[in-house]
Amino acid sequence: MKTRCTFQSSNITLSYLQWNRGKEPLLLLHGMADLNLVWSSLGEFLAEKYHIVAPDLRGHGESSKPKTGYCCQDIINDLEALMDELGWENAHILGHSWGGKIAALWANNHPQRFRSLILVDPFYVGKLPSWLKITFPLLYRVLPFLQGMKPYPSYEAAEAAAKELKQYQGWSDLQQKVFQASIEKKADGTWRSKFPVAARDGIFDDVMTVASFTKQVDVPTLLIKLDAGLNRSQWQFKPYYQYLSHLEVREISGNHWAFLTNPEIFNQTIQNYLTSVRPKTI
Repeated sequence: MKTRCTFQSSNITLSYLQWNRGKEPLLLLHGMADLNLVWSSLGEFLAEKYHIVAPDLRGHGESSKPKTGYCCQDIINDLEALMDELGWENAHILGHSWGGKIAALWANNHPQRFRSLILVDPFYVGKLPSWLKITFPLLYRVLPFLQGMKPYPSYEAAEAAAKELKQYQGWSDLQQKVFQASIEKKADGTWRSKFPVAARDGIFDDVMTVASFTKQVDVPTLLIKLDAGLNRSQWQFKPYYQYLSHLEVREISGNHWAFLTNPEIFNQTIQNYLTSVRPKTI
């Protein structure tokens, strides 16, 4: 069984899910506009061996939603403080999409925190030209994970729209619970995502112009390539091969949210990799 816990740092409260039956530390980082509940299936699957913590990153889910402070380093600082609170010197760290970019940057700067790094179809880890900022309004309108930020007149209307999105293909019990936890009724009577505009804008301002890898990273790393994911072209994979000394790539079927749409194969792939990583003593 998972439990919901909170951690209070100097300026923020993080809500996190914890499976505390196993011993090896495993930290799970969700993507932009998601929340920690997306890891429910993986958490239950791995719980016997691993001590698993899945935070709602700042601006997401039940954690604090400040008006500023959404650069990658702010998130890493939160996670460093959380690991210190847990008494973890290092951990297996898995990041999806934007969470993958954060994990990659973290490994680049503080590799001692990592027993292993697992990147699940990460958002582009390189640095993009600042002029691309003019495209952000278009991206805000079309990216599937931001569709919940639209106002909907009723919960039923919001749910009907969600069922058309890639992350909810199949509409399993878990997908329904994730969606229900991600949305709330606002003061004006409309239903919208809990993910605020300030977090969206702050993350985009930073994430597009920060390069995760700037030097060789000597951390055992698994890159999950999805046959219907974001990373499909050779130029997208170049930074991983260039900077990761111990890289393994595994391709599985599924879209960007395979842990929701194809959890059985996804969970087994993660378990197989973690089992293969040589233990690192804390």
